[in-house]
Amino acid sequence: MKTAIIGSGIGSLITALYLSKHGYEITIFEKEKEAGGRLSFIGNGEYKIDRGPTIVLLPEMLKEILTEVGIDLDKIDLVRCDPLYRLQYKDGRSFTKWSDLTEQVAEIEANFPGEGNNFHQYLRDMEYNFTEGKKAFLDREFVNKRDFWNVPNLQTLWKLKAYQTVKNQAKQYFRHPILQEAFSFQTLYIGGAPFRSPALYSLVPFSEHFHGVWYVKGGYASLVSILVEELHARGVKFCFDTKVEEILVEGKRSTGLVANSQQLDFEQIIYNGDFPQIKELLPNVKMKKQFVASSGCLLIYLGLSKIYENDVIHQFFMSENLQKHMEEVFVHKRLPEDPAVYTFHPSIIDASLAPIGHGVLYALVPVPASLDIDWENIDTYVDKIIGELEERGFPNLRDHITWKEIRTPKDSYVDGLYQGGSFGIAPTLTQSGVFRPQVKPFEYENLYVVGASVHPGGGVPIVMQGAKLLVNHILTERNKHYEQIT
Repeated sequence: MKTAIIGSGIGSLITALYLSKHGYEITIFEKEKEAGGRLSFIGNGEYKIDRGPTIVLLPEMLKEILTEVGIDLDKIDLVRCDPLYRLQYKDGRSFTKWSDLTEQVAEIEANFPGEGNNFHQYLRDMEYNFTEGKKAFLDREFVNKRDFWNVPNLQTLWKLKAYQTVKNQAKQYFRHPILQEAFSFQTLYIGGAPFRSPALYSLVPFSEHFHGVWYVKGGYASLVSILVEELHARGVKFCFDTKVEEILVEGKRSTGLVANSQQLDFEQIIYNGDFPQIKELLPNVKMKKQFVASSGCLLIYLGLSKIYENDVIHQFFMSENLQKHMEEVFVHKRLPEDPAVYTFHPSIIDASLAPIGHGVLYALVPVPASLDIDWENIDTYVDKIIGELEERGFPNLRDHITWKEIRTPKDSYVDGLYQGGSFGIAPTLTQSGVFRPQVKPFEYENLYVVGASVHPGGGVPIVMQGAKLLVNHILTERNKHYEQIT
């Protein structure tokens, strides 16, 4: 079947790999000069660093899907991070997250005496929640809404306490506010606020301990070249520097698309842009709801004339009041006065990203997905962030900066991300599970979607899982069609 895929993010590439195994003739359209979408590099000369995702979670899901689509895992060097990361506080305290459970309990007891047993209970309960939640929600799509609204699913939702927020669920296990924060802030990985994201997303902080945090040698975005090479070998066609301007429809079917002002016919269309933006290609389609964007990111990329020796490549420099930071981002839509900052310094374990003896550093501040902020004049704010990092973890940082680049939600908006949000639509209760756009969101028989704003959600392995759900749905529909005509 002649299939067009619009966009070349990870959802597109995995979808194409699955479909190519079943004889589909695939053309991928990409408005940029290379594939990858958010999973790509940014750099200058010999400096390069991941532009978007950096924290590798759910390694077994990632490896399972790569194996299913025919990728040789020997091409990918996954390194386990232990410690996972360190939380740095303004009063000089720090709290380290460990994959090794003995180390983690010792760390908890040293800082929060008596909470070690609470951590064990948390892991026991969350292992059950993860197993049941994965079967009920991550492994299924809900194009047919009745697949969601049934007694077993509703019972699972109740057991998982999905009516709670991630923050409130953490409070049920841990007494100390720092621990409550340390086991709930991870919703920021997918652009959600801990006090707004349903408890189903508590599986993210649990997964860090149960499955580990990993690093892909060469950078997370190095996956893209491996996938593209395999797709080329299978005859999949890429059209770069090609902007799709319209999806053509007739009756209940899509018939093709218009790209670079040229009309092209296809038997099947898959959209891999940020889902709410599909409206630009289907002007006559009415969206059933107004979507809420995820948070945006202020990103600072640095090339350095040194490598800061440390035992962790991921650090979180916490604010005095994370709740206030979250409210400024998600409620008041303004730049946080005292922001928490995430840093990624992969040069500690990977010398391939910079000249010999040099390093790269990535700093991320969660900010509103808003175009009302003056992003053009952000230099003073960025300098404040760099000063904070210099004071709290990277001595004399300014003296070692050899390259600097800034990206804001305005850049994300220009790139095609909904309202400038960095993670797709927000992981709120009314935008999760059956309430999230599904792989076949419209009545058109042959128009499908995949990506971070589509069920099951954001994060590289989860988007890959979404691609798997999409292909299973397409193949099921094809088999039903063949049964009807034979």
